[in-house]
Formats: sequence, structure tokens, C-alpha cells
Amino acid sequence: MSSFRFFVGLHQTCDAQHFVHSFVSVNRLRNRKADFWVNDWIMDSGAFTEISKHGRYRESTDEYVKQIERWRRCGHMLAAVSQDYMCENWILEKTGLTVADHQRLTIERYDAIQSKTTMYIMPVLQGFDPQDYVTHLKAYGDRLKQGMWVGVGSVCKRNGDPQAILKVLRAIKEVRPDLRLHGFGLKVTSLLDPRIHELLHTADSMAWSFAARSRNRNPNDYQEAKDFEKRILDMHRR
Repeated sequence: MSSFRFFVGLHQTCDAQHFVHSFVSVNRLRNRKADFWVNDWIMDSGAFTEISKHGRYRESTDEYVKQIERWRRCGHMLAAVSQDYMCENWILEKTGLTVADHQRLTIERYDAIQSKTTMYIMPVLQGFDPQDYVTHLKAYGDRLKQGMWVGVGSVCKRNGDPQAILKVLRAIKEVRPDLRLHGFGLKVTSLLDPRIHELLHTADSMAWSFAARSRNRNPNDYQEAKDFEKRILDMHRR
């Protein structure tokens, strides 16, 4: 049986109680006052929203660490994702920077965050072409210890082409087969591709919400997420 774990992306923090594994953005927590019920979960840094809308992080690494420390007492936070910089062309146009700049900034943020907390901070590999990810992998150097759990960024917009995602994952695994890879924001086409899921340790997705909206159903109904989760896990149990 596969050891793959799927983390359901959620809009509403109150829905996390219904899932064994949840993926919750810090953007959903900043204005929250009370604790919430959750089991195993990953806290996302909200990178996509911050960089795509603002071209930068409005929150310092110190402020992000405060959020990590505030919410880690809820349930079992397995990891907090580092504040990475995506590398799609339209994102680069937004920031006016290069892939190399985004890779450097991603590592700088990782160093700053993980030095200030004992929580596991998930480093993120960034790039666009497969070789970019290898370059970034090497730039991390000895930060990436044997068997570390590492995110693979800038893949969610390639879900229409699983082959492109596959090339990125294979390029990383050829250099570091020991790394346990996490796929961010994958959709059904990629999640159900056996070649892709064999290379992943974990993944998250909110594709259930987009699918519900496109079918004129409630995009915030956790039962939609439950049905989606079952479909993905049934595939990975085969």
C-alpha cells in the first residue's frame, strides 16, 4: 500500500475537524481569535496570494513566525510551509525579478524562518524548467538533509500537462532520490496519474472547490471535499 498522504485544502478552518489531513493557509488564520479543532495539518504561507497580488510579502518573516507559534497549538501541525517565490513567467513580470532572484529570496526566507522556530519549516524548491529545480536544489546545499520533506513549487498552473510536472519531479529525484516531495495545489489529472503519485510523498489540493463551483454546487461544502478526498485516496490505495 502507498504511504502517500493527501492534505485537503480548506477555505473554512471550522471544516478541518472533519479530515485526518488538512492544508490551511495562514491567510485564513490571521484575523481569527479563537483556536480551532484540527487533526494533522500543514500551514501554508499564502505565497501564491501574496506574490501574485502584491509582488512581495507584506508580512515579515518575524510576523510569519508569530503566526506559526500562535497556531501550532491547534491539533498536530506537521509543518509550516516556508515563504517561497513562485517562478511562472507572469509572476516574474509582476515582481520584475528573475528565476535566480526568486530562488535566492526563497532560500533567504527559509533561513530566516527556520532559525526562529522549532516547528518543521518545509523548504520549497522553485523554478520553471526542470533544470531550474536542480539548480535550486544545489543552491540549498546541506540545508536539505537526508530524507527531508520538501515542497515543489510552481507546478499548480501546469495541471493541464501532467508530463511537465512529471519532468520536474523526475529531475529532482534523479539528483536527490531520498527527498520526500510535496506537490502544491495539484488537480485531479495530476493526482490520479500513477507516474506522478509514485514520486510524491504528499500533496494538497482545493480542486474540489473549483469543481463544485463549476457545477453550480456549494464551493464551501466540506462534503464536496470529502468526496474528492475519497476519490484521490482510493486511487493511491490500489
